[in-house]
Amino acid sequence: MQIEILPNLDAVAAEQWNALVQDNNPFLRHEFLAALEHHGCVGEEFGWLPRHIVVYEDGVLVAAMPLYEKYNTYGEFVFDHAWAQAYEREGMKYFPKLVSAIPYTPASGQRLLAQAGREAELFPYLLSAVMQVAEALQCSSFHCLFSPTEQLEWLAAQGLTVRHDCQFHWRNADYHSFDDFLAALTSKKRKNIKQERRKVADAGVSLRLLDGNTATADDWARFAFFYQHTFESKWGIPTMNVGFFHEMAAALGEQVFLILADNREGECIAGSLMFASATRLYGRHWGCTQDIDSLHFEACYYQGIEHCIRHGLQVFEPGAQGEHKIPRGFIPTLTRSAHWLREATFRQAVARHAEYEKGSVADYMRSASEHLPYREP
Repeated sequence: MQIEILPNLDAVAAEQWNALVQDNNPFLRHEFLAALEHHGCVGEEFGWLPRHIVVYEDGVLVAAMPLYEKYNTYGEFVFDHAWAQAYEREGMKYFPKLVSAIPYTPASGQRLLAQAGREAELFPYLLSAVMQVAEALQCSSFHCLFSPTEQLEWLAAQGLTVRHDCQFHWRNADYHSFDDFLAALTSKKRKNIKQERRKVADAGVSLRLLDGNTATADDWARFAFFYQHTFESKWGIPTMNVGFFHEMAAALGEQVFLILADNREGECIAGSLMFASATRLYGRHWGCTQDIDSLHFEACYYQGIEHCIRHGLQVFEPGAQGEHKIPRGFIPTLTRSAHWLREATFRQAVARHAEYEKGSVADYMRSASEHLPYREP
């Protein structure tokens, strides 16, 4: 086995990297991750330094991990600010740390990539390489975010601490149409959704449903403006740019789902961006310049649900947080992450805290589930 640490993804062949990606996950594809690097969305400016791990056998890529050296907690969606503050109080350095995640993307997917059927053999190479990088860079910790159950269980068996959190996902019960989905809801919730959709139509808003092949350069320039406007108005940091959107869309084609909203005067006033794998839809970004009642729900949720039904996608992950998603058909869903800290004392404290969190998350999910909009079977 030959193991390498890459400062950029262009150092590995796209076809070899993509051959390890399951479910055609758009965020794990070489094209998406490399586009982030090409357009400065990751790097020193934003504190995401690529340190990708690749494992070759006889010149063939057999395992890999997207990995970043981090100097902040931004764009991870698994919050460890308190841990960083605790280190600071003790006069210790929390940064740099190592994070295996998709930058700025709280979506589920592989983090340990390996040839199918060889996971038990190859995963130890990846984790060993992570620990060697952590030693070489004097990183405080390693964090593996939003990885699937089987990978979390393997990491837990290696001694990593698992944290629990909650998102709200929509699940396709083999619906044939949006009306079919509505029929599964209680009368009140069904009526509310119809009213919200009617408000958008009555406001004279028309929607354009585009993908990476049909969206024009002007469309992406407009969406990039919405994206930047949203982050700046909420005191966030807009890390992505029109160059990234352009390159990513051209590479991913029909995996990209862009909804643009035009007002009565034909002015483009809002946009929503989603991505599809073979089985899932992922909602990512939204922005607008005109406040239209319920337009956010239409562009970010209802169009996504309709897209899933049309294309037979099984799960819709609309992003992090948001109890307002429950009455619109999204259900509490457990998300998990795995963490290793070099300092033994902090490792034990984090493990105790994570155990407490598990109970709190379980209570929250039980409480949220009491408000689901679905009719009793």
